Parts: sequence; structure tokens; C-alpha cells
Amino acid sequence: MNIKNEDIKALIAEIPEGHKHIRTTLVLQDGTEMTFQEATIANLVRAYVSIKTHPVLSKIVLSGTKLDEKKDGYAEWQLLEK
Repeated sequence: MNIKNEDIKALIAEIPEGHKHIRTTLVLQDGTEMTFQEATIANLVRAYVSIKTHPVLSKIVLSGTKLDEKKDGYAEWQLLEK
């Protein structure tokens, strides 16, 4: 799926009531909605900035990984560079 600007009807970024983290929802012209958790968007931004600012890097692959041990306050599932 390749989503272009013209495919997007709205992009909503908000902290829902009762939550602490941002949710970002893309509403497509056909009515499809996709909501992303803050960690997912943060990883997308991290990958984007890494490629955009690196002098030779042109690709990053982040893979979903379940951690056996994690830092306090972090989810057990992380997107990590392999």
C-alpha cells in the first residue's frame, strides 16, 4: 500500500482522554481509518530522520521484537534495527 497526500482526508494526532500517549489516526478518502500508537510513530520518525540526515544511509529496517528484559516503563514489543 502506498499512501499519498491526496489519499488522506484527515490526520488526527491527539492524546485521548484517560491516556498519556499520543494516538495518530489517518483517515483515508475511502473512509478507512488507521490509528497508530505513539511508539509506532516515534519509530517511523526515528527511521525517517536517520535516513534523511545520514550522509550515505538510504535504508533502515526496524523489526518487531519481543524483549525478554525491558526498561521500566517500556513495552515488551519494540521495533529494533537488525
